[in-house]
Amino acid sequence: MKKYLSFFRLRFVMNLQYRVAALAGIVCQFFWGAMAILAFHAFYETDPASFPMDFQATASYIWMQQAFLGLLSVGGMDNSIFDAIHNGDVVYEVCRPVDLYAMWFSNTSATRVARALLRCVPPLIVAAFLPKPFGLMAPPSLTALLLFFVSLCLALLVTVSFCMIVYILTFYTISYRGVRLVAVALSDFMMGGVVPLPFFPEGFRQFAELLPFSCMENVPLRVYSGDLSGPPMARALLLQVFWVFALVLLGKVLEQKVLKRVIVQGG
Repeated sequence: MKKYLSFFRLRFVMNLQYRVAALAGIVCQFFWGAMAILAFHAFYETDPASFPMDFQATASYIWMQQAFLGLLSVGGMDNSIFDAIHNGDVVYEVCRPVDLYAMWFSNTSATRVARALLRCVPPLIVAAFLPKPFGLMAPPSLTALLLFFVSLCLALLVTVSFCMIVYILTFYTISYRGVRLVAVALSDFMMGGVVPLPFFPEGFRQFAELLPFSCMENVPLRVYSGDLSGPPMARALLLQVFWVFALVLLGKVLEQKVLKRVIVQGG
């Protein structure tokens, strides 16, 4: 465990150096969030009662989504891992006296945490001072805030474990771009990255909430805004725990299977 914590620390410190990229991301995320909120506001003005979330909760959902984009977005997968698989450098990592899955898991988690720490604070501060109902609301209670952090950590584990499966699947392809594109597009829609899951039609929403994608952005952001509470919130947290174990187990099985077939040509 010590060596994997060292991998995490080294990758975390390395990613904290990219401050200019973080600044560009902050500006982009702030304006994207503002445009999304204004677009939703135009729809809410027609009939606010017909929407499943009140506008203040929706605005808070979008601000939190943009603030933690680097932490929970599947699109933030590690390019260095894809490149290592594509060009054969993965053979050097396989030869190390470490577990490949655990090393990649540590590195991916560290990259996401570092990105989030660099980018999340400024948008949240600005959004908190915006006038109602466009700004970021405070959580309904201290308990909701604490459960938000628990859910956020679980969402990170679900996201990283899903990304690990995407990494491993690229062993079977000539180019990783197709697998990555499908994974990002599917996850963004099904996790509520385009529109929150409560806006989905009832039957499809119930189905989507059972998938691992709903355990990424959907659960922690709705817990923070107060849209998810009581028994439904408890079920969502348990579902997050279930998908963490299920995806990690699936990833490990796929890893063991694919490493038996790896052939690196050239030298």
